[in-house]
Amino acid sequence: MNVSLTSKIVAEMLGTMVLVLMGCGSAVIAASNGIPDVNGVGLLGIAFAFGLSVLAMVYAIGHISGCHINPAISVAMVVAGRMKAKEAAFYIIAQIIGAIIGAGILYVIVTNQIAGFELKPYALGSNGWGAGYLGEYNTVAAFVAEFIFTFIFLLVILGSTSTKNINGGFAGLAIGLSLTLIHIVGIKITGVSVNPARSIGPAIFAGGAAISQLWLFIVAPILGGAVAALVHGALIENPKNFKE
Repeated sequence: MNVSLTSKIVAEMLGTMVLVLMGCGSAVIAASNGIPDVNGVGLLGIAFAFGLSVLAMVYAIGHISGCHINPAISVAMVVAGRMKAKEAAFYIIAQIIGAIIGAGILYVIVTNQIAGFELKPYALGSNGWGAGYLGEYNTVAAFVAEFIFTFIFLLVILGSTSTKNINGGFAGLAIGLSLTLIHIVGIKITGVSVNPARSIGPAIFAGGAAISQLWLFIVAPILGGAVAALVHGALIENPKNFKE
């Protein structure tokens, strides 16, 4: 099936919008100013919100664009030889726009509470680290976590979507659950990005530290995804390692 680039771009934009709106929305609307509490869904609920958002979008737009909804995935697909760089560039632009739209919708909703809403640092589910952010981990911990979590996430994606995987029909489930698992472990460290677009959207509205720390949530996930593509191609799914 030949799908136009326009359809792919629209799918990526809408998919990323849903991820940011629902994932970050679970931390903001179903919690307290983005910090999980006993009256909200808690860490586990937020983790599942992100995982379920990806799971839903995989089956909604996966047949159109592959459901990357994440620049780190698009870059990794280029490194893995599954995508052309030019097409990936359009994907990434669409993903960032979708993330901004999703964060914008969330901003409009939460700032129109009758009781009022205070836009505190790291608002709208922004990623961050250091003093004042959840577990208060330092820069090294944040970078390592984002790199390794993205590395793991991409290994799951590359393996579950491989033509050599006889269980490929369950790829969406594996991808969604792996993102849930990563969030369960990593929310206290950085809020979990593993997705530059997901970080850019909320940071634009939150400003302050969320903007100044944004570099880490762009660099670490892209590096982690690229390394995962190299490792998967050279050591895991290298054609030389398969026998007829």
